[in-house]
Amino acid sequence: MNAAPHRLASVDALRGCTVAAMLLVNDPGDWGHVYAPLDHAAWNGCTPTDLIFPLFLFVVGVSVALGMLPRLEQGAAPALLMRTALWRALRIIALGVAINLLAWFLMPGAHLRFPGVLQRIGVCYAGVALFAIYTKPRTQWAAIALLLIGYATLLWWGGSLAPWINIISRVDSAVFGRFVYLIDPSTGREHDPEGLLGTLPSLATALLGLRAGCWLRQGQRKTLLIAGLVALVVGVLWSLWQPLNKNLWTPSFVLWCAGWSMLALLAFHVLVDRYGWPALGRRFGVNAIAAYAGSELMQIVLPALGWQEPIYQRLFARPITPLAGAYVASLAYALAFVAVWWLIVCAMDRRRWYLKL
Repeated sequence: MNAAPHRLASVDALRGCTVAAMLLVNDPGDWGHVYAPLDHAAWNGCTPTDLIFPLFLFVVGVSVALGMLPRLEQGAAPALLMRTALWRALRIIALGVAINLLAWFLMPGAHLRFPGVLQRIGVCYAGVALFAIYTKPRTQWAAIALLLIGYATLLWWGGSLAPWINIISRVDSAVFGRFVYLIDPSTGREHDPEGLLGTLPSLATALLGLRAGCWLRQGQRKTLLIAGLVALVVGVLWSLWQPLNKNLWTPSFVLWCAGWSMLALLAFHVLVDRYGWPALGRRFGVNAIAAYAGSELMQIVLPALGWQEPIYQRLFARPITPLAGAYVASLAYALAFVAVWWLIVCAMDRRRWYLKL
């Protein structure tokens, strides 16, 4: 397998479109008026929005295959690569915790949360780098199988998969206490969608991305297509036993999302790299952490300053709602939010400013 000579524009574009989608669904003008496809499933099930974060973790694995393995093949010391990956993972985790601390400090009524999206990204990045550097493909496949089967067994052993009382939420309550995303006001029970045990199947998602990235490097497009279709079918069949559930990151959810992720990677590769289509989303992709973290900070600072509601009401709700309804006004705000960040990352790209944690 030859070292990749340069970054694949398709992967940057796919990563960027994923980040743009994250901003779109995370930043509506009014959480009470969000179109169903742009909202998460209440518990079981999978909306298009539920596919976004797994796709990002999948691309993390792809990026490790394309960026780290060539350096390893060119003679880079494994220990040095691993140390670099661990430091990067720690910085991503620290950034996620810092954003949570800032939200708790500035936003009225906010409570402190320790887990989070960036924290899970950091842990999965470190894990997939470890496997990429020190293990062979057979070991990686064994790890994926062990993670999925072991996690499925844990869910079965833990009893009910219902909200608040499942074993994943119970462990998060024991480990993090009140420092989680959701607290049930009626019972005081806790739950975090990016909690501790759910990181295990999330690592399986990233490892599937690692294997897909290796197929991409080898030009095995047919393998990528077949694997994507097989993952979708197995995910559907597994969901008959354990349902698709993003909050619990069930094994069926891992495979369902991995299937769509493989097909999306293949489509972007064929259209962008082979047929020369524009790499839409690339500018978000090359500054993915800057766009995501910056947007999170903006969504903390605007409400803290008392600016978000007036902006939404004056520029979106009042002029748009009488004509098209509250859902359109909320969506218009989200689209404008993404557009603002597109302008920011475009300016950064033109000046060759890239945030590399």
